[in-house]
Formats: sequence, C-alpha cells, structure tokens
Amino acid sequence: MKPVLLPAIAGALLAMSGAALAETAVSAVTDLNVRAGPGPQYPVIGVIAAGQSATLSGCIENSKWCTIAEAGGKGWVYSDYVTADFSGSRVIVTRRPADAGIAVVAPPADDVYGNDNYTGAIVSDDDAGTIESIGRPPAEVGTYVTTHRVDPVYLDGEVVTGATLPDTVELREIPDYRYRYVYVNNQPALVDPGTRRIVYVMR
Repeated sequence: MKPVLLPAIAGALLAMSGAALAETAVSAVTDLNVRAGPGPQYPVIGVIAAGQSATLSGCIENSKWCTIAEAGGKGWVYSDYVTADFSGSRVIVTRRPADAGIAVVAPPADDVYGNDNYTGAIVSDDDAGTIESIGRPPAEVGTYVTTHRVDPVYLDGEVVTGATLPDTVELREIPDYRYRYVYVNNQPALVDPGTRRIVYVMR
C-alpha cells in the first residue's frame, strides 16, 4: 500500500499556504495518487485520501497536472480530482475561473515522460465523489491479479474509482469473479465490464 498523507502533515501544509498567494488549499474528491512528476508514467509516491486537504502550488499551463507541497519535496496530482474554494464555491480545479490566481509552473527540467504518446484517455467522472468503491476484494482476487500481471496500458489521466476506460483497453478476466482487471498507468485496477468504470484501485 502506498503511504497516505497524514492529516497532521496536510494541516501543516495548509498552515503554510497563507505565506504565498500563489498557493491554494485543495481537497481530494476521491483517493488520489500523488506522483513524482506530471504524468501517469511517473511513479506513485503517495495518496491523498478522499476529503483530505493539501496545498496546491501551481499548475502547468494548458495541462491538468498540478504540483502540491508535500513532506520531503513536491508531488503532482491530476486536477480533475481536486477542488478548491473560488469566490465561495467549491470548484474542480480543472474548471477554475480564469482569474483564479493559481500560479503557472514549469514541468521538471528532467521531464522524462513529457513526450510520450498515450493510446487513449481515461474519462473523468463529473460526479467522482459519488462513486463508491466496491471495497477491498477477496484476497484470492488480489493474488490472482498480482500473479497474472499483464503489460500496462498508458492513458492520459489518472487512475481513480469511478473513471471510465476507453473501449480500446482490453479487460482481463478473473476466474469466478464479476469484475475484470487491467494494469493502467502501471497500477492494477478492477473494472466493471458493463460500464468500463474503475470500481477499485489496487494500491
């Protein structure tokens, strides 16, 4: 399991946010990966739990990837899944108003994944906060998925519960189990084959 940002750390980050106008308090609408760089091929370095707060430092221009302050350095999150207060309303950061005041940041100088082409895109769920995970699957399901690893598919976007995978992604069967699995952006996830929605992210 990836480390979860502790509430005390998140609180400390929020306390520091007043020091710089460019920093913005945000909350995750679902369990959200924190990656080492601005892209789905960067390794996951942590997870922000649904409802947990963090401090957003800025976003890359014309990109959905934003950097957050995090213990020990910076992490990156996909802005479709974090909200902030703009003029008294909670708004998904991707849909922020033009005058939101969020800083524009440059991608890392060593952005090793910046030129990769993806085979498609994960479709964000407009109501991601209302999608319930199926809960932890039976142990034998987890064992099957990890022992029958398949080549990952890399898609633009982030792997979260409720997001939908494009039809081009092949879903793999699990014996005697209603859900399918796939390694997307190098992370195993369980998918409802009827809706193609991610119902559980295996961390």
